[in-house]
Amino acid sequence: MIKAFIFDLDGTLIDSEVLWCKSLQRVIESRNLPITEAYTYELVFGRAWSDIAGRLRKDYPSLREDDGALELESLKHYRALRGTTDIRIPSSIRLLERLAQRYPVAIVSGSTRRQIAEAIAIMGVTGKLKFYLGSEDYPRGKPDPLCFLLAARRFGVEPAECMVFEDSAAGVGAAKAAGMPCIALRLHGHAAQDVSTAAEILTDLADFSPTRYGITLD
Repeated sequence: MIKAFIFDLDGTLIDSEVLWCKSLQRVIESRNLPITEAYTYELVFGRAWSDIAGRLRKDYPSLREDDGALELESLKHYRALRGTTDIRIPSSIRLLERLAQRYPVAIVSGSTRRQIAEAIAIMGVTGKLKFYLGSEDYPRGKPDPLCFLLAARRFGVEPAECMVFEDSAAGVGAAKAAGMPCIALRLHGHAAQDVSTAAEILTDLADFSPTRYGITLD
């Protein structure tokens, strides 16, 4: 029986990963260093911010900034890009709101807590979440299952009693390793991710059927 729900953020509730790719590309290009779009996609999708920053410093040894400084610089570019488009995924947000009426719901993301808090305000779901976990809250990013296992502990339920909504191969892998059923969202026009191990793959969370999993909603 499912007793709690976990949503990924980027690519699941907000369509933001492409903007983060462009933001990091601007950070590197501002230093007259080479970077490709394909590299940023591989770097960003499904990854925790700490892993992204660590990989950047490894691949670009001339970067001297710490994680916090890199985040602030990329966040500046991200906010500028975000101001030109609505990044919310309405059907995903509606599902979160419906589930939160009857069940505890959390966001578990590789983004920082600061980035998650901004997104929660943009989505208008403040007060609907039991809690949220960001990259500062666990030492290893997805596909390591620790972030999801910590969430189950916070909920006070068994991992198998949590359902996860994800969009990336890393996220789906983390859910599977945690022993949690996972619904994968595959948005049209996004880079292909191997989410074949998910319990179900949808192109829109509006198509999610609660009764299929014994979940009661209004």
